[in-house]
Amino acid sequence: MSAGIEPRRFTDSPLGRHNPTVKLGLLFAVSVALLFVFDPVTPAVLYVLALAAVAASARIPARILLLSHIPLVGFGLGLLVVNALSRPGTTVWEVAGLGVTAEGLAVGASLGLRSMVIGMLSIGFVASTDGVALMTSLHQHARLGVRMTYAVLAGYRMLQEMPAEWQTIRSAHQVRAPLRSDGRPRSGLLSFGRSAFALLVVSLRRGERMAQSLESRGLGLGPRTTWRPVPLGRTDGWLAVAVLLAIALVFAASAALGFWEGHGSLFA
Repeated sequence: MSAGIEPRRFTDSPLGRHNPTVKLGLLFAVSVALLFVFDPVTPAVLYVLALAAVAASARIPARILLLSHIPLVGFGLGLLVVNALSRPGTTVWEVAGLGVTAEGLAVGASLGLRSMVIGMLSIGFVASTDGVALMTSLHQHARLGVRMTYAVLAGYRMLQEMPAEWQTIRSAHQVRAPLRSDGRPRSGLLSFGRSAFALLVVSLRRGERMAQSLESRGLGLGPRTTWRPVPLGRTDGWLAVAVLLAIALVFAASAALGFWEGHGSLFA
């Protein structure tokens, strides 16, 4: 598969050199902690910190970070608009006969910024983590079962090969396709549907052969060795301490300054 088809990774960066299991655990911990935040100030501060940390530690170019914000901003604006127009409270103004409430704006902004924090951290995790290293680390350090580990690795390899397989199928179909008046092969929705169906059939057959191959090698019947172990070092512990300490400090400062809002704001 050509390098242009493979997803761009930034594993050769300070964040990329950390253990994938630790990074995944921290992402989960931050996501759980944000479930208890319903004011817009706390997630806004966390978003600024997350953006700065990802940009500095993952070394993702500014252009890629900017483009990655398109779905995050769209989803966040959707949460803001829905809550502002549907949540009861003090009406600030009316838009097309619908009342915009102050409580809806506050909760909607909080939920939108919360999603942007999690999205930004997820971008940093995905961009700085190799899929094979992640599954190997989960097998080593999180005691993920052998069957699940190797099955996911096999599926990950299939996903990597699907773009090249799609190009092969499209090229084969274009060779047999009727030509237009300008000599180019005809292509349309029906042609893409046929290619998609062919890709589905090829993937199913390959998955069946892969499953039979794994079973024939006795997958899961005994302990397996690891070819390239993923290290878990002291720097990973310092990363966990730094992230958790930053979350605790932001939460404590928000509560001390009077910005903190919990689940009670939903029923105020």
